[in-house]
Parts: sequence; structure tokens; C-alpha cells
Amino acid sequence: MSPRQGITSLFLASGRWRAVPTVRNTVGMCASQKREYSEDFLLKCYQDHKKLWESKKMPENVNLRSVFGNNELDLRDIKIYGFDYDYTLAHYKVAVENLIYDLGKNVLVSKYRYPEKIKNLQYNRDLAVRGLHYDIEKGLLMKLDQFQQLQIGSIYRGLTRLSQEEVMKIYGSRSLPLHYVEGHLKGGVAMDTKMAHLADLFSLPEMCLLSQVAQYFMDNDLPYHSVPLFNDVKAAISSIHPEMHRIVARNIEEYLIKDPGLVTFFERLKNNNKELFIITNSPFSFVNVGMTYLLGEDWRQYFDVVIASAKKPAFFTDSMRPFRELNEEILVQTWGPVTSLEKGKVYLEGNLKQLQEMKAWHGQELLYFGDHPYSDLADVSLNHSWRTGAIIWELDYEIQCLNSVEYKKTSGWLVVLQSLIESCQDLEDETSRQIVKKWVEERDQLRHKTKEMFNPQFGSVFRTHNNPTYFSRRLFRFADIYTSRLSNLNDYSINHTFYPRRGVLPHEYKSLFV
Repeated sequence: MSPRQGITSLFLASGRWRAVPTVRNTVGMCASQKREYSEDFLLKCYQDHKKLWESKKMPENVNLRSVFGNNELDLRDIKIYGFDYDYTLAHYKVAVENLIYDLGKNVLVSKYRYPEKIKNLQYNRDLAVRGLHYDIEKGLLMKLDQFQQLQIGSIYRGLTRLSQEEVMKIYGSRSLPLHYVEGHLKGGVAMDTKMAHLADLFSLPEMCLLSQVAQYFMDNDLPYHSVPLFNDVKAAISSIHPEMHRIVARNIEEYLIKDPGLVTFFERLKNNNKELFIITNSPFSFVNVGMTYLLGEDWRQYFDVVIASAKKPAFFTDSMRPFRELNEEILVQTWGPVTSLEKGKVYLEGNLKQLQEMKAWHGQELLYFGDHPYSDLADVSLNHSWRTGAIIWELDYEIQCLNSVEYKKTSGWLVVLQSLIESCQDLEDETSRQIVKKWVEERDQLRHKTKEMFNPQFGSVFRTHNNPTYFSRRLFRFADIYTSRLSNLNDYSINHTFYPRRGVLPHEYKSLFV
């Protein structure tokens, strides 16, 4: 076989994408013999790959109602189901984010004496995505992948995107040390934290307000320091939650999305003799209005234990916080000791150790659902062997993007082109290097295009080009399963086993089927 025939068969592999094993042999031969390939030949390889890609059938759509497994989970082992409230049981409309933004903005002006014109700023729901990091000292909003690598093109000061040269001047590297991102741990507590990870949906209006105020200062040549700005915005947003709760509770239909499948979900669990509980940081008066709207006046019949104002994640880690019973007539906590957790009563604060002791609940017979990888899922998964499920509302939108014909075509060609680049990158002659360089430029354009399909500034919540995001890494570690809403589980048997997709390790076969 001639070298030209060899490299052609290598790329096309009889219509199957099996480039890597043969590529190494051929590339090694080309490098050792300093063999050159003509421009016409390499361009033909490009066209042949494109024809091969165009001949392939596009993948089937991902089911929006799927439940995805990170770790094998047999529901037959689960006797107790637990739930967070906000963004787990309760799915809010964008109106809630607008409300948080407007209330926080007004506090900045009225309490912290920020310029009056800041009141003219408007919430932009499309500015950011969940899972971003904010460098508090440098005042930069950014996206990191699972290796703490910066996604160039997704790093902003205010609303201004930084160039690669500016990023390198600031950090001197495309990746950040773990201690810089997560802080030094002392006694299990993060110390000297320089980065804030914005991991829940309530953080979206906070990110938007922070970015817009910084941009306002820059546009008007007003000197500011990024640390006080971050602290002021964070304090302003934190302070408005009581007012936000009151407004939402008075107009619940304007802010909460009602899922008709939720009643069916809880009836199935109770009919199969499962025990249920809620642990939420929200006040009971707020939760009661929302749950009544979602499940009806008798919603508490489903739950064996109701815990409000839990102050997670301290609930999971601090055993010196006893339970307090709520006097529902006057909405004041009682002072007597709580020695048992009874159905029909409401409890405040408390701790996980007492919960497990009083209810005789243990480890892997519990499945707890939450939306926040840290405050909801991390500790119970890592330290108490609970099984965990994450409710990620953005999955609906992300899967719709994945299912679009444009994304399938663009991402499919991106994968094939990347394989072609990988196969030809070691060709040493100048003509080959220039052609491969053009392919790399096209690949970068395709990466940018797929990113913008999700969000123009930051792309997908779950992916940065080839790698999972930092948020994804935490989600996959702390959640056994994840889905967009609880009612999706209605599509599965109460005895279903969720299996993780068998991933191919870098050193394994690309496919077990030849």
C-alpha cells in the first residue's frame, strides 16, 4: 500500500470513524521519513471527511423528561425521600429574578448611597448562566472548566469581555490553582476565599446587578474597588429576602409555576409506603403558601417531617443546633425541648444527626433532592452516604439547544474536524502546517458558534468546549441522578434502577463495536 493510500484509508476507515490507532502508525512514518503531502491531497482528505460526516445520520433527540444517572441508583433500596423547597419543589418564573434584582438595586441606592441613576438599570436574564465564578479581588466574572481552566472569551469585567492578552496579563496562565478557586481549608471551612462560585439560580440577578453596576462605574469614570462592590451587592441581595418572600406569597400565581405532575409524584410515593420529608432554609409561612398552591390545602399529609428555616448547610454539619417546634397560631418557635419529630408538626433549625437518630433513618435508604450542589447535596453525599438527586431546571433549555438541527450539524462537524486535526498535526512540512492551521481556525469558529447557541457570553452550563464545566464536575460528584423536574420520575417505575453511561477512558477503545 502506498503512503497516500495508507493515509486515505486511515482517515476514512471504510466509512467508520476509527482514525486514532492507524493515525499513529502513519504519522510516525511521515515524521520519520520527512514525507510531504501535497496541498491537493490534504484538501481532498478534508473534503472526504466532510462527505463522510454529511452521510451520517444525526443523533436522536434527547428526551426532555429523562432522568440522568451519574452513579448507579436502585430505587428499590430507597425507603425515605427528602426534598429542598426553592427550585426543587418550587419552580419560579423569571418574575422572581426580576423582583430580586429590583429590590437589591433599590437597597444599593437607598442604604449604600450608590448613584441614583443605578435605579434605571434593567435586569438582563440572558447575561449569565449558573455555575460561574467571580474573582472578588479582581472584579471578574468568568467560566471555569473542571480543571480550573479559564474559558477564554467568557471572562468579563462588568459587561466588557477581556481579550486573551488581558487575561494572561492578569493571571499569567490559562488555569487557576485549586486553592485560589476554592480557598484554603482549615477545619473543614474555606479560608481566604478569593473566588465566589455562583451555583444556584437565585445568584443570576446578583451576577447581573454586580456586572451592570461595575460597567456603570467604568462608563462614567467613577473609581471603585471590586471587593466593596461585591460585598455591597451580596449584602443588598441577602437583605431583601424577607420582602421578596412577602411579595411572592401575596401574589403566588405570578411567581410560581404549577406542575400538574407533582401531585401524581407524591401520591405514587405514599401509595408505595415511602416516608417523605422537607428540609428548607425558607420560612414556613412562605413555604406553606407555595406548597398549598402546588399540592393543595392538605399538602402536609404527604410529609412525615417538615423542617423550615434549617440554615443549610449548617443543618448538615453543626450538631449543636437543636430542633425547635413552630407554634403555628402565632408563627413563633416554642422553647421546650424536641424529643421526637411528629407528622403534622413543623420544626425549625435542627441538625442532621438528631434527624437520623429520632427517625432511625440511615444512609443509603434515603434519597434527597436539591438544586444546589453544595448546600443541598455535598455533605449528605460525602459524609452521610445519602443518595442524592439534583433538580436542574436549565436542562429543559439546554436539551432543546442540543436537539436543534443546527447544533447537531455544527457539533458533529466539529468532532470530525477535531479528529482530522489530531491525525495531521504532526506533519512537519510548511504546506501541511498552514493547512492544519486553517483547520484549527475553523474549529475555533465552530466552538464559538456552539457556545453562542446556549448563551452568547458564557455558553452552556455544563460544557466548556471539550471539558465539563466546574459546575458539572461538582454536580456529577455530589448527585447520583439529575433531571429538570421531580415529575419526570413519574415516567419511571418506583423500582427502577438508574445506570450511569459507561464512559470511554482515554486509554480505552473508542468503541467496543468494530
